[in-house]
Amino acid sequence: MDRKDDQSPQGETARILVEFLEVAITSIVLLKGIYPPGAFERRKYMNLVVHSARHPELRDYIHSAVSGLHPFIQKGLVERVAVIFFNSDSIPVERFMFKLTVNQSYGSRVEEADLEFSLRSFFIKLPFSESLTRVLPQDCRWEITAYFRSLPQASTSKDAELWIPTDTQQWQQPPLITPIKSMCSEPLSVQLYLEHPGLSEPKA
Repeated sequence: MDRKDDQSPQGETARILVEFLEVAITSIVLLKGIYPPGAFERRKYMNLVVHSARHPELRDYIHSAVSGLHPFIQKGLVERVAVIFFNSDSIPVERFMFKLTVNQSYGSRVEEADLEFSLRSFFIKLPFSESLTRVLPQDCRWEITAYFRSLPQASTSKDAELWIPTDTQQWQQPPLITPIKSMCSEPLSVQLYLEHPGLSEPKA
């Protein structure tokens, strides 16, 4: 990526957002109890105690998936980033959704401290959302999925080669949505909400 682009308001915002998503996704995985508590270690981020993954493969998966979105977040191409939990039949049972908007016309200096202050409230609210979540079935799995406003062309971007279309099964009915936290400031808006199968969704 061009260094000048990375220092633009959108580039700076994308950098802060990618760091936030990496910690937030790790926090969600910890919250859901898929791995034993010992798989995580405490660290400081935004003057809060958060967790990072101890296991190299888990840590690298989250890091590479989120950091690979940086150029697309910067250009406003990423609409949502989801942490999806599946049952043994590979049907989604729960989705944590981050809806993102990076203002492409914003041209002023990004106040990093103000942006981080707004984002840190997600980490304060997230532990209290556990009562809103579903108990995961045995033998469940999870993945990170990005939803693009428009698909990047692999022929024009090496980063685009890291992302492939997903064959994840979708729900046939609109999901039940439970808001968790949102923030809106210049040049970034973030919404975090839960999605569960609708009441009329056919059972697997």
